[in-house]
Amino acid sequence: MKVYDLSQPLNQDVSSWPYYPPFEVKYIKRKAEHGVNAQYIMTSNHMGTHLDAPRHFVTSGMTIDEIPMEWLCGPGVIVDLTEEMDDLAVYTPEMIERRVEVRKGDILLLHTGWHRYGQFGEEPDEERYIHMHPGAHRDMVPWLLEKEIKIWGVDVVSTDHPMDLPIGRFLGKGMHGHCDRVRAKCEEKYGKDEMERLFPEEDYQLTHNALFPHNCIHIENLGGDIAAPELQNKRLPVGCFPWKFKGGEAAFARVVAFVGQWSD
Repeated sequence: MKVYDLSQPLNQDVSSWPYYPPFEVKYIKRKAEHGVNAQYIMTSNHMGTHLDAPRHFVTSGMTIDEIPMEWLCGPGVIVDLTEEMDDLAVYTPEMIERRVEVRKGDILLLHTGWHRYGQFGEEPDEERYIHMHPGAHRDMVPWLLEKEIKIWGVDVVSTDHPMDLPIGRFLGKGMHGHCDRVRAKCEEKYGKDEMERLFPEEDYQLTHNALFPHNCIHIENLGGDIAAPELQNKRLPVGCFPWKFKGGEAAFARVVAFVGQWSD
C-alpha cells in the first residue's frame, strides 16, 4: 500500500488567516549550549492543514478531542475539479457527481488546484490564495447533509467563497480595500444580479454556520500530494489525524490517502 500525504507544510512562513495571530517558533534550547534542541511555538489554529471542530461556530459544539475516531478514517473520495476552477469560481454537487460516486458517510476531499498558490505551492501567490479562491455553491449545504458527510475538505484557505467571508465583505475596508477589489472582480465575473443571487447577505460564512450545527465539519488548506494523477476521481481510504486537543475548536492535522493493498 502507498500512502499519500495531502497536507501542507507549516512553519512561520505560512499564510495565516487575515487578522489572526501568525505561527511563531523559536529555539528555547540549543544542542551546543544545553545538550538538546527544543522549540517553543505560539499560534492560532486556522492556518496550514487543519480540521475545524463544531465548537468553532457552535458554543456548545463538539471539540476536537470529542470527534469520533471512526469519522476520521475510512472510505472516501478525492474529486478533481481543477478544469472548472478559476478565480472566484464556485463548485457544486453536480460538478462532483459528474466525476465520481459519493456514498453516504464518505470523507470527501476536493482538489481545486488552488494549493499551488499557497506559500509552499508551485506558484506561491498569497493574495490570490487568500482573496480569489474557489468556494462552495449554496447547494453544497443540503447535498452534504443528504449524503451524511461528516468530514470534507478543500485545498483552499476556506470552504466558503470569498464573497461569503470577510475577504469579500469587509476585509481591508478603510485600509487597503481588499474587499472592494474582490467584489469588483466578482461582479465582472458573474454580473451584479447573479452575484447577489449566489452570495446573499444571509449566507455569510455559509458552510460554517449551516453545517457545523449538524456535525458536518471540514478540513482546510489541503495540499501535498493531492494533485497526484493516481488519486484523481477515485474512491479510496482517507484519514485525517488531528492532535488530541482537549477543548479545541480546531487543530492542525495530517491528512493522508491510501492506495493499494497492505503487504506483509
